[in-house]
Amino acid sequence: MADQLPQVISLEKTLKPSKKTEKGNNILITSIIATVAIFVLTFSLPENIIEKIPNIVIPVVYTSAIIFWVEHTFGAIFKQHEESNYSFHSIWHAVGVGVVSLLLMGIGIFGYIYTSSDFKTEQLYTDKMQQFMKNKQESLTFYNHKETESNFGLILGLNKKVIPKWKENIEIIKQANAIKNLPSELIEQNKKLLSYYELRIETFELLKKALSESTDKYNTELSILHAKIEKQLEAINQ
Repeated sequence: MADQLPQVISLEKTLKPSKKTEKGNNILITSIIATVAIFVLTFSLPENIIEKIPNIVIPVVYTSAIIFWVEHTFGAIFKQHEESNYSFHSIWHAVGVGVVSLLLMGIGIFGYIYTSSDFKTEQLYTDKMQQFMKNKQESLTFYNHKETESNFGLILGLNKKVIPKWKENIEIIKQANAIKNLPSELIEQNKKLLSYYELRIETFELLKKALSESTDKYNTELSILHAKIEKQLEAINQ
């Protein structure tokens, strides 16, 4: 015991209790600020930049910085503590603290996201697009009966379901564009969708005319419209 006394005294001189508390508090505050800053930076970066960064990079950089910081700040103290045969908290204590901290951060992050205007904008847009996709799927069933249905039945389907659904989708796109704070890339995408749907309706109207007249004289015009539709789809999918 006597031979450990100088080590204990040296340890106490290295960092007095008041200094320990002050330094610990400073590190805790700095850690919180750094964590928040990392989340803010991550959410602030444009998606095209985030997609280029491998998922492992940010955790590795963050963890490496923490390990270096802890070793630089407390390495000598931990070593003296170990050499003096003093006990350390178990790994499960650290895990428990980490889990509680993670839960608190998660609550804060999800609370911020849920109450942010961006989340509300995204939710409004998603709701609009769900109806949009439903209309599209229902209208496209028209093509399942194109080869088997009579001209009268096809015209009835175009009038009762297909054309009204696509016109409704045009209104949905216009309503979506009116959502406050809608990202510019979505507005641009909606413009392309609007042009696509207008071409589709023009095609359906011409097809209906051809069916009612039982003629193929509009085939060239229909081919031109279908070529425009394909080109617009390529622009949408870029």
